[in-house]
Amino acid sequence: MSRSDLLRSIGGGDGSWGGVPPSIISPAFTPATTPGTPNLTGVPVEESEVPKKLMKELPEVSCIVRARIPTTTGTEIFLHLYQNSIDTKEHLAIVFGDKIRSKSLDAPRPGETEMDRMIRGAYTGRLHPGRTSSKDPSSSSNTTTPAEKRAQSPLVRIHSECYTGEIAWSARCDCGEQLDEAARLMSLDPAGGAVVYLRQEGRGIGLGEKLKAYNLQDLGNDTVQANLMLRHPADARSYGLATAILKDLELAEIRLLTNNPDKIAAVEGPGKEVRVVERVPMIPLAWKNMKGGVTGKEVSEYLKTKITQMGHLLSMPEGGV
Repeated sequence: MSRSDLLRSIGGGDGSWGGVPPSIISPAFTPATTPGTPNLTGVPVEESEVPKKLMKELPEVSCIVRARIPTTTGTEIFLHLYQNSIDTKEHLAIVFGDKIRSKSLDAPRPGETEMDRMIRGAYTGRLHPGRTSSKDPSSSSNTTTPAEKRAQSPLVRIHSECYTGEIAWSARCDCGEQLDEAARLMSLDPAGGAVVYLRQEGRGIGLGEKLKAYNLQDLGNDTVQANLMLRHPADARSYGLATAILKDLELAEIRLLTNNPDKIAAVEGPGKEVRVVERVPMIPLAWKNMKGGVTGKEVSEYLKTKITQMGHLLSMPEGGV
């Protein structure tokens, strides 16, 4: 069954999808693919129209706490936890380097002590036993704004939660690989970077529905068909929260790690609050003959569907995936 036949059979007879605009179900066109390179050569980003499904106004976000996390790779990160005005989920920003700070976290709060500020992570420099002030006299963060300290735009990855790919070692997708690779690249970049981690599992449909979609895939459907058969859009994610978080981190210009053309316009926001100055392709490691990449029939079909049906800017290797 073709995708159009599938839409007619499970949606309206005219191919509509229960009043949902076609642009939400899938891109209206498939852009030309852009060959990726392993040396972080970016792709210039052209001015794009604001998708109709964007929020008219950005949600309000506030960084509640920040903490230093030493990682198993030796890199230190600062984990920022956010609350927002549209849901009760705990969205995150994983920040690499000391050149990116949260405005809402650093803002003084009524009645708080210096210890209160240090406990919630609103300090400069490093914490150590016996420290009594949130301000470190030796830290340049006290006198220089984050934007002034950055010689180039930092790398940013907008990553949606994927329990199966990140925790359950799934080879159905490359989400875990993309998260690890983004972290590796940011740890090596002088400008640092940030992963905005959004809690929108399964391209926005939730873990339970995602597992149902996996069963439908085992019955012969691809990832797009499976979502549609469950009466969900092919991609139900939104990025208004990501834009608001980037704005809070004062990241007005970014280099975005993505293959998804829709994400570029979505992240920039309804008022172009953030500017994507460069798109950095995320090439599957296995396609670059690098170790650690996810391989197998399922992930190959998944990547093929993202390219052929969802318009991702990625060139399949010679001979297919």
